[in-house]
Amino acid sequence: MLPRPRSCTIDLMIQLRNFELPTVVQSPMADCTDLAFRLIARRHGMRFAFLEMISSEALVRNTRATFDLMKTLPEDKPLGAQLVGSDPIVMGEAAAKVESMGYGLVDMNLGCPVPKVVCKGAGSQLLREPQTAQKIFTSVVKAVKRVPVTIKMRLGYCDASGGEAATIARIAQDCGIQAISVHGRTRSQGYSGKADYEAIGRIKQAVSIPVIGNGDVIDGESALRIRSVSGCDGVMLGRGALGNPWIYRQIEAALAGETLPPRPTFEDRKRTALEHLDLQAQYDPNPVGPLRRILCWYFRDMPGVADLRNRICRADNVADMRGMVEAYQPFEKAALC
Repeated sequence: MLPRPRSCTIDLMIQLRNFELPTVVQSPMADCTDLAFRLIARRHGMRFAFLEMISSEALVRNTRATFDLMKTLPEDKPLGAQLVGSDPIVMGEAAAKVESMGYGLVDMNLGCPVPKVVCKGAGSQLLREPQTAQKIFTSVVKAVKRVPVTIKMRLGYCDASGGEAATIARIAQDCGIQAISVHGRTRSQGYSGKADYEAIGRIKQAVSIPVIGNGDVIDGESALRIRSVSGCDGVMLGRGALGNPWIYRQIEAALAGETLPPRPTFEDRKRTALEHLDLQAQYDPNPVGPLRRILCWYFRDMPGVADLRNRICRADNVADMRGMVEAYQPFEKAALC
């Protein structure tokens, strides 16, 4: 068992270069953390987020789909961009481009477990190739002149001890990387099992730069636990924020030792789901597919949600989806008997 810090409370900012990073950070999630998601989250207390993961190759080639992923607005700040790739030169070029576009932070992905990413030598595959990772870090740090450069990784490819990640973390620190986010699972675990906070703590002990813990943070209690066990400097949220934009203020209050805000009511959830629907329709040219997932996030585990989910998944236009959410009322489980 790692030594626990004397207090679970932490400062709510981490100083990186000339940038103040909030200690509660929204991770990049493919098909999730788009502009509509971020705008809703900011209305409810989110202070920093990443775009969805961006391919360095696609960005350098100026592909339209990549620029669609990078849509933002003045009120969607501060905002970071995470790059994925395996070519040091291309990663450097993409990082310089991200900085020139006004993003506040450049991050590199060493954690994605998806086969189509790993087979190209990117994502979590780089945990097995420290020499390539070092070349990428050096190229990106040299290319970025003003904003902080960070990395996000897993504990390892298969080694759950955190040894692979600790090696990469020390290399990153030596190359000038300014902070590290660690998901407490290996690549081989995917999203199964439990995140290992003690292993995150071993990576924290291996470096002097800030370490941000990630994995299974779903409320104030779990945020306190990852901080207490790992000693991490900040907390990164993933799936726990889907359909739950109230989580940011709850976790900040828990980490600051303050009284937690009240949990959202059913009406809060319905109202926010409809706001999310409107934003998705406004900023996504093809909103129906994403809304089939998004709307169900807000009502998961509520009585009768299976029927709502089935009807939403059959809907083929936004207006029908809005009507379904407006009409939805959870019923008592006893009524099913």
